[in-house]
Parts: sequence; structure tokens; C-alpha cells
Amino acid sequence: MFFHNDDQDYQEILPGIKVKTLVYGEKTLLSEFMMAKDSQLPLHSHPEEQTGYLVSGCIVLHANGEAQEMHPGDSWSFNGNQEHRAEILEDSVAVEVFAPVRQSYLPYHPHKV
Repeated sequence: MFFHNDDQDYQEILPGIKVKTLVYGEKTLLSEFMMAKDSQLPLHSHPEEQTGYLVSGCIVLHANGEAQEMHPGDSWSFNGNQEHRAEILEDSVAVEVFAPVRQSYLPYHPHKV
């Protein structure tokens, strides 16, 4: 199955934070995050493992009492139920994979493989 990108279907989940589910299968879900400068992802956790890649911009990720400034090309991985948060220092784009499929993101896009 293939999916071609478009500029639709972004959902604002927090002020300045938009997500679009690109595609998902039985075990993984791929999403794109558009994050505005000075927005925040508050401390949270979820049962899914989360692996990400910063495409553009600059963010600070916080987990396990540690803060890391991330730049384009940097990546991360959070275990399921691991608390984490983010500060958005510049307009940024990240691509993330959730495993298993993050059910709360399924309504955002109809593309399934």
C-alpha cells in the first residue's frame, strides 16, 4: 500500500501542535507533527513505544530527568509508559512511529495498509 502526501488532515491536538497520521498497519503507525515555535508538549506518557526523527527546526526533549536539544537529523526513542515532554524552540517538523498502533491517532487519517 502506498500513500501520497497532501496538506490536509492535520489535527491540532494542543495550541501550536498539529499531527497527521500518514499511514498505519497492524503493528505500527507513522505520524507527522507540525510544531510552532514556543509551543509545548506537556509531560505525558502512553503505552506505545515512540520513535522519532526531527526533520526541521529545533526542540528540547525531556525524559528521565534529562533534557536534550534536538536538531534536524537527530532522533529519539521512548519506551511505552515513559514520561516525556517537549519545548519547541523553532517551528519544527518531526516524524514519529508508534508501536503498537496508537489508537487515539486512528481517526485522524483514513489511510490503512
